[in-house]
Amino acid sequence: MSFHLPFFVYGTLRPGETNHDLFLRGRTHSEEPARLNGSVLYDGPGYPYAVDEPGGTVQGDLVSALPERYEELLVALDRLEEYAPDNPRSLYERVPREVRREADGTVVRAWVYLAAPSVAARLRARGRLIQSGDWRIRS
Repeated sequence: MSFHLPFFVYGTLRPGETNHDLFLRGRTHSEEPARLNGSVLYDGPGYPYAVDEPGGTVQGDLVSALPERYEELLVALDRLEEYAPDNPRSLYERVPREVRREADGTVVRAWVYLAAPSVAARLRARGRLIQSGDWRIRS
């Protein structure tokens, strides 16, 4: 059902960030810089939320799982992001989006964890926008 899409990560799962080694080490086939157009980034704090917003861009990485580790990684990331399908208490939604590779500009469909609708509404009203769209440049 998941079609083994790669994952677009933009916060604590990026290389060098706190959750990268805990969740991705030994489970990925490739990791490469990419960007998500049509979204903006808000400070969590401690972790970011991407929210759909025309004209915005979020910097991150496109992560492809090793085929034999895919389902395990999907379950682990859903748990990390507190995502459960059809659960109104979920902080994030896992949705397919088009992501652009930085290296060659090709567009790839990937899973992205976006802020759940209730969280996104709160962030739009009172959240701290990360102007750069890059979690690493959030000051």
